[in-house]
Amino acid sequence: MRYSVVHTTTYRYDRPVTLAPHLLRLQPRSDVVQRLVAFSLDITPSPQRIFENIELDGNAALRIVFSDHPIEAFRIQTSFTVDTWRTNPFDFLLEPWAGQLPFNYPAALLAQLQPYLGGWGSNFPGIDPIAVQLAQEIWQDTAGNPIAFLWELNQRIFTTCKHIVRETGEPFPPGVTWQTKTASCRDMTVLFMEVCRAMGLATRFVSGYQEGDPDWEERHLHAWAEVYLPGAGWRGYDPTQGLAVGDRYIALVAAPNSRSAAPVSGTLNTGIGATSALEHELKIEAIEKA
Repeated sequence: MRYSVVHTTTYRYDRPVTLAPHLLRLQPRSDVVQRLVAFSLDITPSPQRIFENIELDGNAALRIVFSDHPIEAFRIQTSFTVDTWRTNPFDFLLEPWAGQLPFNYPAALLAQLQPYLGGWGSNFPGIDPIAVQLAQEIWQDTAGNPIAFLWELNQRIFTTCKHIVRETGEPFPPGVTWQTKTASCRDMTVLFMEVCRAMGLATRFVSGYQEGDPDWEERHLHAWAEVYLPGAGWRGYDPTQGLAVGDRYIALVAAPNSRSAAPVSGTLNTGIGATSALEHELKIEAIEKA
């Protein structure tokens, strides 16, 4: 598919503030499943400097530096065209040794995957016990088949948890999400990742967009997970929609945790303690077959 996207985000403050340097991860990635055709960025107030970076995970990031002039609003607008190609998310072939969970990774691959195998947060070392229990239940129900395990986990979160929109804040701990059964897309994604990691599956957090229903009045940034499957590489699963990720998704950034995949991050230099109101407008249009 080919998509045209315009996304405007505005932060309005209750008092004058000045901005510390911000990091923007709003440029869609280009890889074997999608290609960025055109991209433009408009920021108000205009930054003093913009530095283009490639992060540790290969994501494109812009570090923007502002003047000390006080402001009461901060606006970011991206406009881009992107082609997506993964029409069949199940078109892959696993390595012969990856047909049963848990995987017995070769030592070199295991070393590379370490950042994607840890628990959900540095303040809570280890895997959440609730995620471990859920992983064991699904492993038993699917006889340890990795593809069946991932599909059942995706469906179980989708059918069990009620989706809510929660625009700001860190993801809830995975155990809290599973107990309350009410969660945003990033909460469900973190739960999905934690259960996968409990079974030794490497996962990463993805921020981006999903086409969704054209009649939706409101659209938002979306989050889902990618799982590293030996022989197939990174493959996306969206527990919020109960889908394997295909060509109706647009990935911006992927990282081992949600904080490193935040589309916008930064703090205030002055005016710390000010409250802000978040406004956004997102338009996604399928314009032609890629």
